[in-house]
Amino acid sequence: MTITLALVQTHPRFLALEKNHAHAVELIDSTDADVYVLPELYLNGYAFSNLDELARTALPAENRYFDELLAISMEKGIAICGGYAESARGDAGPTFFNSAFLIADGELLVNYRKTHLFFRETQFFTAGDTGFSVVEWRDVRLGVMICFDWFYPEAARALALAGADVILHPSNLVLPYCQKAMYARAVENRVFIATVNRVGRETNTHGDDLTFTGASQLVSPSGEYLVTLPIDSEEVRTVEIDPTVARSKQINEFNDLLAGRRPEFYR
Repeated sequence: MTITLALVQTHPRFLALEKNHAHAVELIDSTDADVYVLPELYLNGYAFSNLDELARTALPAENRYFDELLAISMEKGIAICGGYAESARGDAGPTFFNSAFLIADGELLVNYRKTHLFFRETQFFTAGDTGFSVVEWRDVRLGVMICFDWFYPEAARALALAGADVILHPSNLVLPYCQKAMYARAVENRVFIATVNRVGRETNTHGDDLTFTGASQLVSPSGEYLVTLPIDSEEVRTVEIDPTVARSKQINEFNDLLAGRRPEFYR
């Protein structure tokens, strides 16, 4: 069994939801794949200066942009994953999450809320409450995590333990070493990891000057970099994989990666 993944590395315009959405749809329409992965917060941009900017552009999990993606996924028979700023209504007013969706065949399969917030995200977003989960779509087991979740090995391990073949990893990376670290995450869990980053630069009134590092990539369960994108330009790249390769955790005839765990000693 094989599927084709599309890594869609974009340069979102800050707070320009209409333009960013239209551009993403254009890129999806221009490429043939089964699963499309967009960056973290690809609709909104990243470097918020104040809560008002976030509140004006955050969306509920049911919104008109998703309606169009739902229709496209149904028409084309595809899955689409990407990040957005989510507004969730509560008794005390709206709560904002840094979230990622997985839409496929006209359904919202996953709405994951980022577990580990990075830097100034902690001032604007609430830490996610969904936990990590895996869904099966067309016999492929897909898990989702977001950007800084990579810094915590438990995130990818939780998805591997839940049976993920492929981890979809929308990101807005600015630190210099995530792309290298994902080699370890893929090998130590024997899964495919599609890290899809953005490019460009954003500043805000706090004095933050962020340059996003691009270099989106797909790493195999054996640690092979199957595709790597440029560091400073938009690009869409596709790669065909057999996700069932990730289901064998046998390192050799004596060692099974997950069966050999001894969690009673992990403190």
